Amino acid sequence: MQLHGWGRFPRADAELIEPPSAELFPEIFKSERIKGSLIARGGGRSYGDSALSKNIISSRFLDNFLEFDETSETIRCGAGVSIDMLLRTIIPTGYFLPVLPGTGFVSVGGAIAADIHGKNHHTDGSFCDHLVRFSLLLASGEIIECSPKTAIDAFIATCGGMGLTGVILDATLKLEKVPSVCIKRESIVAANLEDCFDLIEDNESSKYSVAWIDCLAKKNALGRSILHLAEHNATGLQKYKSRRRLSIPFNIPAFLVNKHTTRLFNNSFYHLRKRTAGTNIVNYDSYFFPLDNIKNWNRVFGQKGFFQYQLVIPSDSAKRGMKEILNVVANSGKGSFISVLKKFSKSNENLLSFPEAGYTLTLDFKNEPGISPLMKKLDDIVLAHCGRLYLAKDARMSEDMFKKSYSNWEKFIEIKNRLDPNGKFASIQSDRIGLT
Repeated sequence: MQLHGWGRFPRADAELIEPPSAELFPEIFKSERIKGSLIARGGGRSYGDSALSKNIISSRFLDNFLEFDETSETIRCGAGVSIDMLLRTIIPTGYFLPVLPGTGFVSVGGAIAADIHGKNHHTDGSFCDHLVRFSLLLASGEIIECSPKTAIDAFIATCGGMGLTGVILDATLKLEKVPSVCIKRESIVAANLEDCFDLIEDNESSKYSVAWIDCLAKKNALGRSILHLAEHNATGLQKYKSRRRLSIPFNIPAFLVNKHTTRLFNNSFYHLRKRTAGTNIVNYDSYFFPLDNIKNWNRVFGQKGFFQYQLVIPSDSAKRGMKEILNVVANSGKGSFISVLKKFSKSNENLLSFPEAGYTLTLDFKNEPGISPLMKKLDDIVLAHCGRLYLAKDARMSEDMFKKSYSNWEKFIEIKNRLDPNGKFASIQSDRIGLT
């Protein structure tokens, strides 16, 4: 069958294997039923080709909860459990996840494989920094237990390793006690990028911080933005948010997404938020997962899909690098509706984890003629400032760029070869960037 990531590009024909229970996973491997390369797939929310291969093994039926320990404040669940399912279970008990991505539909296995980050990396790090342990199924059919203290090499290679070391079967996660899932949000207007950077730095003690950027604004307004700071409110609900989701039932004609409609949206959004800036109380769902209320929002970009381009630039040159990036994007007229800027704290020990101390910018580009040269130009700026791109969002990074920007790639390959000596686990992405 033909599958794709959330960006809907590229598409690949694959044999999809969906074992109905965890017990069957090692049996399938030991039977040598699978011929050719293999990669695991969770919620299908990686944007590019990191979960595409000749054979794809799905974790959709690894969706059970195994243990909830309030004494240690941990929960153990199958790798196919989504962030949304986790929140549905733990919120009524007064707990929350320490790190949330931009969608609740990421699976736990996928969250580990991509070492996802959220709006609080500057204070709490990434998802795997709160990971107690996980079970990893190797290509041989053996299952090993990995944690920061046991099978350490397998742990640091699997966290952020994009599924290339084995299949994650279950995981134990640390939870966080919160007074409420109601979020006290403060929205502040930034007239330009310089102003936005200053505001983020001045408010770095805020638990959550994310800025929406108008990526088509130019000159003195370059990088104008709305910064959203947030904390858990001291009082309020401990209730899961049930969604009534709008749906985009078909592909929007691609010509409707252009520099004119994007500029109109960005200008209207900026001025609307400018008028309503201030502090208010919102449900966690609208702060962390604003796009989850629109089912199939990825169809907005048309049949050919889109690229999400997420970069990080180290602190010492972040402001200069972001200014160069935004100048190029604004002058191209190919910016997006949703562009966000966040601050990262220091990197962790995981070999292919994306975050490092600095700033990250996310941009969406419609898949259209002329977009490849633009992204290549952005690549050059990112490399010039010693930055890198996020593997979970990537669909076209070159091997040269990957190896110049991820300094631990050779150590990763060394560990992968020990865990998977016959090179069973591989994706279209890993072949493209030279990891397999």
